[in-house]
Amino acid sequence: MVVNGAGAAACACTRLYLSLGLKKENLVMCDSKGVIRKDRKGLTEAKAFFATDRTDIETLEDAMKGADVFVGLSKGNILTREMVRSMADQPIVFALANPTPEISYEEAMASRGDLIFATGRSDYPNQVNNVIGFPYIFRGALDVRATCINEHMKHAAVRAIAALAHQPVPDVVNIAYNAQRFTFGKEYLIPKPLDPRLLTEVSIAVAKAAIESGVARKPITDWDAYYDKLRDMMGYDNKLIRQFSDTARSNPKRVVFAEGDNLNMLKAAVQAKLEGVAHPILLGNAERIQMMANKEQLDLTGIKIVNPRSPEEFERRRKYAGIYAEENGRNGVTFDEARDDMFEPNHFGMMMVKIGDADAFITGGYSKYSETIELAKEIIGIREEYKHFGAMHILSTRKGTFFLADTLVNRDPDVDTLVDIAKLTHDAVRFFAHEPVMAMLSYANFGSDKEAARGTANKARDAVKMIHEQFPDYVLDGEMQVNVALDKELRDSKYPFNKLKGQTVNTLIFPCLSSANTTCKMLLEMGVGESIGPVQMGLNKPVHFTDSDASVHDIFNLTVAAVIDAIVQEKKDEEKSRKKFDKMW
Repeated sequence: MVVNGAGAAACACTRLYLSLGLKKENLVMCDSKGVIRKDRKGLTEAKAFFATDRTDIETLEDAMKGADVFVGLSKGNILTREMVRSMADQPIVFALANPTPEISYEEAMASRGDLIFATGRSDYPNQVNNVIGFPYIFRGALDVRATCINEHMKHAAVRAIAALAHQPVPDVVNIAYNAQRFTFGKEYLIPKPLDPRLLTEVSIAVAKAAIESGVARKPITDWDAYYDKLRDMMGYDNKLIRQFSDTARSNPKRVVFAEGDNLNMLKAAVQAKLEGVAHPILLGNAERIQMMANKEQLDLTGIKIVNPRSPEEFERRRKYAGIYAEENGRNGVTFDEARDDMFEPNHFGMMMVKIGDADAFITGGYSKYSETIELAKEIIGIREEYKHFGAMHILSTRKGTFFLADTLVNRDPDVDTLVDIAKLTHDAVRFFAHEPVMAMLSYANFGSDKEAARGTANKARDAVKMIHEQFPDYVLDGEMQVNVALDKELRDSKYPFNKLKGQTVNTLIFPCLSSANTTCKMLLEMGVGESIGPVQMGLNKPVHFTDSDASVHDIFNLTVAAVIDAIVQEKKDEEKSRKKFDKMW
């Protein structure tokens, strides 16, 4: 390795390299006079430490011949194309002088095709910047009140940063850098400075290393709480989402992804497998999916790929078609039609869940909502106690967790549908370990619009009346405007008769799909919170729908919710079987 520069930064970096296992005899350091050799007179103590025994090299040009790595911490434009070409195969060049690197990106790239290159510049790939490490090293050290920052802590930071570069990159990072995707390779060797995961990954690694090496005066014992604290610093309150992930990880289920060749769905499936929250099953052409995975450097180990169109699935298509036709014959479905339908991923995937070949199903990458919603009604069916089903989004924000419904299914709900949505949401919120405090929203407040004969305000008012009569224990009221719902003091002072008095609303029931979907997407686009959804409510099996433009993160979160749904469904099925067995005996 050749290091060009002998200042404090160069010496510190080189000592760190040595402490990580680089042999000193394989190191050559250069300064403005050339190679630092032991036979040079007047060396400072720092330079003497790095001086080489070699006498066959005098200049930077000499040192570069056959070198594997060059690290520049000096000044601009001192490296030439010829010097880079003289290096060993697949050389690494870190030209870190700022603002002008030792060799420009354009010159370096033109020198040879096998070069791995980095600079300190943000406008080129592989920016090496101290902001990737220093803030988080200090954060971890301060949080455990470390007496010093030792080599063990530095090593931990280096390894955490290196490991992070191999992980799937969040969409927030891709968007920040106007990139379609980042994957580990020559163009992405090191995490981007704007990657929010650096705070948690590096700080935690450094804090643990400080404790291990005995320099921490305030050891951390609850690492989950520390992780949450760091996340809160970034403006996220993702405790609920992490709890869901932990639950899913404790009992991962088989989740079918309808569009296996949808890039975001493919990435989400890989992440779900990597994090242990699910056993993914991808539907689609195996060769195409594998080709996409290879291009994106995604590991499909342990992920099953099923092609509904392949000859190998003939018997299963026939079996599924028989069941589908038998149950929907009076809806105009013949066996031949059903058999043809089973070539289509949504039909095939939903049938997998219906008969137990899988536990949950996610679709929506390419499909139209209206078609898949009707298909879900046909194949999976709505639960006995309801006439409708719906969907909600869970928003985790700095002001708490909020549940929004119906954000997907019912376009213009009538009174009965609003009642069903409220019932479904009430049970779903409890399912996610919260007590629902529900507001039925409208543009009016408690009958203030006297002329609302058939409008949304009137429907919401009638729905509230029915719920109060049928379910008096529900903490629900309306109709009301959203600001009244969320401003407890305003609501209780102006409308002291409301059933929510003194309580903070966490569940919002919207009067129509347009208002629900628009509000949800607006909040997410404004960065108000992180979401899970749309979470399906009311079908007999865990079938969930995602947006065609959903990010990898969104699909992953929905996968987690689908697994939890499947876990609960499994317990319900076990309870039914037990009751049936008890009844028989």
